[in-house]
Amino acid sequence: MKILIVGGGMGGTILANSLARRLTAELKAGKARITMLSASDKHMYQPGLLYLAIGRMTPDELYRDQASLLEPGIEFHVDPVEEFMLDNNRVKTKSGKLVDYDIMVIATGSRMYPEGIPGLAENAELFYTEESALKMFKRLQSFEGGKVVITVGVPHKCPMAPLEITFMLHDYFKDRGLSDKVQLHYTYPINRVHSLENVAKWAAPEMNRLGITYDTFFNLKEVDGANKVLKSEEGTEIKYDLLIAIPAHKGMEVVEKNGLGQGGWIPTNRTKLNMEGRSNVFVCGDTTNIPISKAGSTAHFEADTLAENIAAVIKMGSPVRDYDGKVFCFIEAGKDRATYAMFNYQNPPDPKAPTKAMHWFKMAYNKLYWISARGLL
Repeated sequence: MKILIVGGGMGGTILANSLARRLTAELKAGKARITMLSASDKHMYQPGLLYLAIGRMTPDELYRDQASLLEPGIEFHVDPVEEFMLDNNRVKTKSGKLVDYDIMVIATGSRMYPEGIPGLAENAELFYTEESALKMFKRLQSFEGGKVVITVGVPHKCPMAPLEITFMLHDYFKDRGLSDKVQLHYTYPINRVHSLENVAKWAAPEMNRLGITYDTFFNLKEVDGANKVLKSEEGTEIKYDLLIAIPAHKGMEVVEKNGLGQGGWIPTNRTKLNMEGRSNVFVCGDTTNIPISKAGSTAHFEADTLAENIAAVIKMGSPVRDYDGKVFCFIEAGKDRATYAMFNYQNPPDPKAPTKAMHWFKMAYNKLYWISARGLL
């Protein structure tokens, strides 16, 4: 049984490791084979970019060698897929190699797409890549006061990132003695400050308490960089001195180019996690079109489900469980307080008051991530 995992992010890595442990005997006997194809030999801890942007992490802390995170027996190649030949159970890689599979899992992730809004990429500070997070850090260091606007597009990776960067910036400027010189202003596309209602009910009073102003129903149409003005689809305008953006995301280009899903999101069964219309192709993490949070924990819990099911198919002939939509997200509420949101398809989140203890739990997880990626946590 040839298992192909396309993508070496959190979902793909946890899945590969969990499968390798579940199928130890089958791998040794040659009855199963696990191959991972990735675009990079490095694995990035993506939540760390938020801390890099405000100077609380350094770039080297974000990376590990991908091969070092994988269980023995997993065949790992830095040779990204360029063509999916689903009818032939085969992919073609960048090097021109053809790789066959019996079961394939696509876990290619997502990418920010600021180019979708005129003027956004040129005028906003971003933190979804190492390069943009470092640029934002340097810009923040030189900023001495004015109106800082945090603008949000959807969908985007990490559902809590807009709130986290807003609260963290509040404490960042407070620590620099600039509280009376900086006005933080937050925008969100729908009629509340977050898509999850209970998270919005927690966050809005927190913003009010801290003096952070906000506009809802603000769908960014364009950025006039010359005049430092945001223009919305609704016809409103907001002036800024410093613009921080959480841009809308798309799936990876290879997914779009192969016509697997609109916007790079692959149509995916919400409980079985198979690609719609394909019984032996599964999707994990950001790549799905399932309308739930695009978060590391989503990829983690989906990978757990897929590992158990794929192993069960090989050992017993059928899957054994459904994915229930489980997501767990920390929410940094400043530099030293945090809360969390845990939810699934049936139960909405219910964030509690932020505490220092939860912040330190989050800090600990930043270190424990590498154990998590091994599928051991």
